Amino acid sequence: MKTIIDKYKSDEESVFNTWFINNDERLKAFRSIRRGVNNVIQDIKNKQFGNDFKDSSLEFVLNCITEQKQVFVGAAHAFYWKPKLRIPDIYENEENKLAFAQFLERCLNAKNEEQILKEIILLDDKNIKGLGPAVANILYFLHPEIIPPFNTAIVNGFNYLFKDKVKLGSWKEYQRMREVIIQKNNDYKNDLSKDLGAFSGLLFDIGVKKILIGDEGSLSEKEQAKIETILKDRHKKIVSEKDEENLHTEMQYHLLKMGSALGYDVISASNDRSRCHEGKNFSFMSLSKFPDIGIDKETNSTISLIDVVWFQKGSNKIVSAFEVEKSTSIYSGILRLTDLFYSFPENPSMLFLIIPDNRENELIFQLNRPAIKSNNIEIHYILFSDLRKHCDAICSLGENKDILKKISKSVLSF
Repeated sequence: MKTIIDKYKSDEESVFNTWFINNDERLKAFRSIRRGVNNVIQDIKNKQFGNDFKDSSLEFVLNCITEQKQVFVGAAHAFYWKPKLRIPDIYENEENKLAFAQFLERCLNAKNEEQILKEIILLDDKNIKGLGPAVANILYFLHPEIIPPFNTAIVNGFNYLFKDKVKLGSWKEYQRMREVIIQKNNDYKNDLSKDLGAFSGLLFDIGVKKILIGDEGSLSEKEQAKIETILKDRHKKIVSEKDEENLHTEMQYHLLKMGSALGYDVISASNDRSRCHEGKNFSFMSLSKFPDIGIDKETNSTISLIDVVWFQKGSNKIVSAFEVEKSTSIYSGILRLTDLFYSFPENPSMLFLIIPDNRENELIFQLNRPAIKSNNIEIHYILFSDLRKHCDAICSLGENKDILKKISKSVLSF
């Protein structure tokens, strides 16, 4: 590998020397593409995206990418709307379009590798026709140290170098390829770069036969088995987390729906507004931003993370607040509600914890802890089954927040 890398870096016409290093246009592209991706997200949110690739904000993003030439020639082809095949199915199918926007938004805002890989697995599980790992070419410009580009030449170079059989069009195959790239790039990090564009350029040059090699890069059976285990464990973990997240999102949705039906302004936690349940995006149901409630910045940041808050219509007066606790610490939810209570002791709101039926005993134990009980704060709780069962009836028959007393319970009563 060291010999191959040296050959790659010393060739003045290699991707490394003509595109990767000393290229101001490459660096400018990162900024343009980030802005472009945000425009795609906003266009889909505002229902201004249209039903074709041509003249869309997505076309602008792909044009910025293909202008990079070499590694990204043809990157836009996967996104061209092919009416006869109905692919990629993100132009006419509104649910898929929204899922694509949410995927981009979460990846754009992601802070680490785990978050991005989780979103890739969840997108793959949606089986959106024609929307494959070509999307990695967009993600590369959002997270160049985590996501390598992907195209035919790179795959051919990878297969030739590592004597593998990675296939085009499969996210699972892409992830397997990525694991090897990360591992090998780390092994030779002093020769290449943390930016995976350098290693991808090497694969590209091998794939187009610019660099000719022998058998130097083959993976051992042990290395292959290790990578397969990593991918299986990661997928299992993410599927489990997704099931929990879906249930959490469903409960937030019911609370937002009920609050609106009862005549309140509603808002979800600041980090949840891109969520969606049954095609209903939280950002369309909620206030656009958390109202100024006249408290210090640190406390405001804590309160804005409460899962759902109801406000008196047209005002910044909080009337109810809800923490949904699926698998996270119930104690942390209690503390956020306590912060809210002490911020407005003269105007107490109705405070609720929304919990799975099988965590009721755990909640009662937490609320009876001396440190909590001595606060004399009444926190009600609602079981998931009761919230799901009575949501529509409350929306139809309820007049105000007091209707929630019918389905909630309380440990303290003051």
